[in-house]
Amino acid sequence: MEISKGKYDRMENISDENGVIKAAAMDQRGSLVRRLSSACGVENEEVTDGMMEEFKEAVSEVLTSYASAILLDPEWGLPGAEARQEGTGLVMSYEKSSASRKYSEVYDHKLPAKINELIPDWTVRKSVEQGADAVKLLIYYHPDEEGIYNGPKEAMVERVGAECAHHEIPFFLEFIGYGLDGGDWKNDPELAREKPDVVTRTIEEFSQDKYNVDVLKVEFPVNMKFAKGTDSYGGEEAVYDKEEVLEHFRQAADAARRPMIYLSAGVDAPQMRESLRLANEAAVDWNGVLCGRATWQNGLVEYGKDGAQGLREWLKEGGVANITKMNAIIDEGAKPWYEVYGGKEELEIV
Repeated sequence: MEISKGKYDRMENISDENGVIKAAAMDQRGSLVRRLSSACGVENEEVTDGMMEEFKEAVSEVLTSYASAILLDPEWGLPGAEARQEGTGLVMSYEKSSASRKYSEVYDHKLPAKINELIPDWTVRKSVEQGADAVKLLIYYHPDEEGIYNGPKEAMVERVGAECAHHEIPFFLEFIGYGLDGGDWKNDPELAREKPDVVTRTIEEFSQDKYNVDVLKVEFPVNMKFAKGTDSYGGEEAVYDKEEVLEHFRQAADAARRPMIYLSAGVDAPQMRESLRLANEAAVDWNGVLCGRATWQNGLVEYGKDGAQGLREWLKEGGVANITKMNAIIDEGAKPWYEVYGGKEELEIV
């Protein structure tokens, strides 16, 4: 397996000493605006740039002592990038957000196809200039969506992959599934039945060489709310039992031909930890996490009460506890990213 020296060095920068990716995610924009609005008792429009920046900065400052890298956005995340601890890698997001003050009128991730685009005035080169070690793109994807929608999404991934290859910077691709009929992806048992197939086939699609993806940032292949026999089971209609859950984990991971890390998708810390323990129990090959809200979302209340200082104080206790508990589970089962290619000795650095 060939890898450019630039990509190799940057993959080392975003991994821990064992080659495992323990990355924190703080590139939330639209969701963070809404959550800050609620926590602070103000309208969305009253959430200022300063509030967004200081929240991200506090999370980066406190939690990057326990993370191998942090994911931030160009719009509000640059102060957070400066605040990260020495030796922590930087991943920069590339997709637009509905919260963008400049571009919200041209952003559309609504159904049926949940289309989004790149930040119009940003490039991979600019991320490199800001000291990024990787670039992340989020897409919403369903393998059975009409070609008129999936074609542009796949082409965008190819373009970003080529741009990252040119600049020798790793490309993280995040994909989130959705229901073709507009159903609630998180609460619909029928979509829960569909999720393992959607996740597995999407992993298979974007493992292809043409996309130049270096790290697949993937959803857990089941909706734990419908997983009978797990602590996260909500008591509703059971879609799968625990053995079926473990098999879905295995099938999804087996489809990956690139390093694969899990995302939290907004679940709370206990569910995130249980999901990672299931990955370990299933003995799948996985290479770490890029986890956000499961680590820091409970600090929103403290920010609403006491501002950035209240958030920092909570992060030093609750946030650190969340991330260290998660890191312990990662250490039990995640494998170095280069094991996907047979180990470091199989990599040809060019």
